[in-house]
Formats: sequence, C-alpha cells, structure tokens
Amino acid sequence: MNKFDEVLAFYQNPTTQFQLESFRKRVKDFFENNPAFSDHLSVVHSVKSRLKDVNHLEEKLVRKESEKGKEITTDNLFNEITDLIGVRVLHLYFDQFGIIHNEIMKQIDNGEWTLYEPPKAYTWDPDMSEEFEKLGIKSNRKDSYTSVHYVIKPNPKENVFCCEIQVRTLFEEIWGEIDHSINYPVKTDSIACAEQLKVLSKLASTGTRLADSIFRSHIDHKKTKADN
Repeated sequence: MNKFDEVLAFYQNPTTQFQLESFRKRVKDFFENNPAFSDHLSVVHSVKSRLKDVNHLEEKLVRKESEKGKEITTDNLFNEITDLIGVRVLHLYFDQFGIIHNEIMKQIDNGEWTLYEPPKAYTWDPDMSEEFEKLGIKSNRKDSYTSVHYVIKPNPKENVFCCEIQVRTLFEEIWGEIDHSINYPVKTDSIACAEQLKVLSKLASTGTRLADSIFRSHIDHKKTKADN
C-alpha cells in the first residue's frame, strides 16, 4: 500500500472535490465577470484555473517529505499544500495590475476571502520591485518571470482549503509556459536551455514595458484628440 494512499483518497473524495471545485468556480467567476475589470480595453485578458492533478499531488507529497521531512496527512493537507486550487489571471500590460490588486484586496477587506499569507511578487527587475512595493507587496528576487502570487481562503472560517491566485502579463505567461514545458516536473540539466530561459525572461519583461508604453501613448493620443 502506498503511504500516501489515504491522503490521495481523501483528496479524490467526491465531497472534497465538490468543495474545492465550488470555490475554484467562484474565484474564476470573480475575475471573469467583475464589472470593475470591464472597460473599452478589458483589464483581465483571460483566466485559467484547475484543481491539482492527483498524480502531481502525489509527486508533491513525495517531494515535501524528502526535502523538508514533512509528513502530510488528511489533517494537515489543506494547510501544507496551498495550491490544490490554482487560478491564473492574465493581463496585457503592467498598468492594469494595480486595478486587479485593488479588487483582490477589496475581497479581503469585505470578508469574502481571507489571506492565508501576504501576497508575494516574484521578479528579477528592480523597477518592477519598486512598483510592487508602492502597492504594499513584498518583492522576492527571482531570476525568471515577474508574477504576483496570492494565497487565499474562502470564508466562513470552517473552510480551510486554500486557492493560489497568480497574476501576470501575457508576455510573462509565454515565459512561464515554455519554462513549464522544459522544467516540469524535472528541471532540465541543459546549461544552454537554462541560459536561454534567462534571456527569454528579460525579453518578456521588455515586452511588458513596451506594451505599457504603447497603451500610455494610446491614452494620451485619445485625450489630445478629445481636448482639440
């Protein structure tokens, strides 16, 4: 008998899956249908979501135990594995991020969601770090993409499972998809691929900055025309 069979059976239990799936749908709906994200240029470009595949969960249980000596049981599964529900929010350019962040924090403030831990921004770019700090988001150095991660819980408090929300631009998503194909679940040992991915991460951030510049120019042009 696999030592993780009890945990995996609990995860696949129809009641557990129903609870997780219900919250996944609610969070996805929040980003897809929130009027605050609708204007002539939609703030949220697209939303991806999933429940963690049971095979990937088993791999994570093995990894957690071997790397951290942490035994995962049915009692602590939801606290130890915080990405059983994953929602990824994609937007076109960085200036839209503040709107998305503010709407997430409103959900926290009005008690609809609870933060399991403070949001974290991952980026290699010092300028981006400053922008995140202005919004009160702690920045963590990463050699790869730029992305902000939130871990939330639903209310009422008896629902103990978490949902990880990732917010990033489409350019950063391209980097993430290529990195995932190369490095998941096993990291490549190709030095050339690793170096090329680092270069791609810089190109992705450059693309995000250029997109910001294009949209700012577009908005300025429209204002100028309206004033004349």
